[in-house]
Amino acid sequence: MPSVSVLMGIYNCENTLEAAVESIRAQTFGDWELILCDDGSTDGTAALAEKLCAQDHRLTLLRNEKNLGLPKTLNRCAGRAAGEYFARMDGDDLCDPTRFEKEFSLIAGGEFDIVSCGMRLFDDGGVYGERIYKQTPQCADFIYSSPFCHAGSMFTRKAFEAVGGYSEAEDCLRVEDYDLWFRMYEAGFRGCNLPEALYSMRDDRAAAARKKFVYRVNEYRLKRRIIASFHLGAKARALSLKPLILGLCPTFVYRALHRARHAK
Repeated sequence: MPSVSVLMGIYNCENTLEAAVESIRAQTFGDWELILCDDGSTDGTAALAEKLCAQDHRLTLLRNEKNLGLPKTLNRCAGRAAGEYFARMDGDDLCDPTRFEKEFSLIAGGEFDIVSCGMRLFDDGGVYGERIYKQTPQCADFIYSSPFCHAGSMFTRKAFEAVGGYSEAEDCLRVEDYDLWFRMYEAGFRGCNLPEALYSMRDDRAAAARKKFVYRVNEYRLKRRIIASFHLGAKARALSLKPLILGLCPTFVYRALHRARHAK
């Protein structure tokens, strides 16, 4: 059985999927399997995934009959996975060849149940930003934002199953990773971040500004749960309003803030 099962939900990523899979196949750590689940794609993504699976026995393809969203899709992947550890990867991103090796060497030590890394942001114009996360996030850090790069993470099956996997509730849409980490910490599990950008996320610089307000409300609700569970104070209550305020900002203001946050 492989040590690491890579969970990848794919949807309309025909033009980027092969490069994403190749960045996994190029890993210096070879004890992995890749579980892909096509979430009702309307382009050639499923056909390409089937072709890639035929070329490498470590790849498995699942298919949703209709679009179910990322949480349900990733839970399907986890249900088929054999590894003691789960890693994430998206079908339009890339990762450094040493990512799995470095994350596995840390998580296999047993001190942490979540290990992630920094990320670079890129689009058709090239790399335009970078984010390095706090090395050992504490409960109080959750009020600011999700403390781990989700797509660049590795986590134990034990912690994932202990909290019931990804929440499929409507009020966790687009914050399913943030919610997962929070519930893991609430259950006593802990994580850390490697202080280097080993993951490259394809990110349209304007996309964040188009985030639906309902998802910002979901983030606000999650922050309120974090405050209650971790017994955070007045400062945290004020910070919990941030997603609502950003959602009401004019687009040009949000874009400027986004650029400043991720500037290289």
